[in-house]
Amino acid sequence: MDLKEGIPLHKQISDWIKNQIERGTLEENEKLPSENELSNKFDVSRVTVRRALQTLENDQLIYRCQGLGSFVTDQRTHQSFSILNDFTEELAGSGLKPSSKLISFEQQDISGQKDLLSYLGIQNKEIAVKIERVRLGDNSPIAYDITWMPVFYGQLIESYDLEQTTIFAILEEEFDIPIERGCYRIEATLADETLAQHLQVDQQTPLLQINRISYTIGDKPVYFQKRFYRNDKMVFELMAERHKESTGDNSEVLASKEFTPVFRDSN
Repeated sequence: MDLKEGIPLHKQISDWIKNQIERGTLEENEKLPSENELSNKFDVSRVTVRRALQTLENDQLIYRCQGLGSFVTDQRTHQSFSILNDFTEELAGSGLKPSSKLISFEQQDISGQKDLLSYLGIQNKEIAVKIERVRLGDNSPIAYDITWMPVFYGQLIESYDLEQTTIFAILEEEFDIPIERGCYRIEATLADETLAQHLQVDQQTPLLQINRISYTIGDKPVYFQKRFYRNDKMVFELMAERHKESTGDNSEVLASKEFTPVFRDSN
């Protein structure tokens, strides 16, 4: 490829790589040439190459693994799991239009469910709001949510359209209640009859289950949620590094740097 005058070098390089991906010359998950190789190929600096790669990463065409290089994505979108996001924010950049199908919104007696009482911080009360939704991307099911909220927060959002907006958006934008942090637990599970129906999969299909407690100011729980993801629509990628802790025994541990949900087209 001969570089042209009048067009930024980094754009010409990113456009060339994009063309190779779209033509199939570079295939899904294939490793790109190294920065040095690209620098020599186009006779440009590594700074220019890095800028071109950053453009491709921003456009979700490649993903980069520290120490390994850059790889072609499969139309997936990357979003840092270290940042607390709602479903709409998770799909940002995927090209998919997020929406939800509301299955139920009701008050439920949870007096016998000690775990829910503890998660929601309502040990002296018996009633919580339970919300069930199918989460969609381009009208195709990606996940199924079961959410429990203290009645106070549930009543705030009851009149809003939960099929077109999110709980986070309602609380933060309409009531100035910030969602400050979340605690996650990740499990593997199988689709029962209800999940299989709503997610349009066979019963006993493996699913990824993520339980989350979200908190507002003062560490007050806003909700406890179980979300079940179709694993043909989404996987997680973990970036970690090894380092030695100063424990005196030279022990090495893995430090998580980034945990990323990756939505993918299963068609």
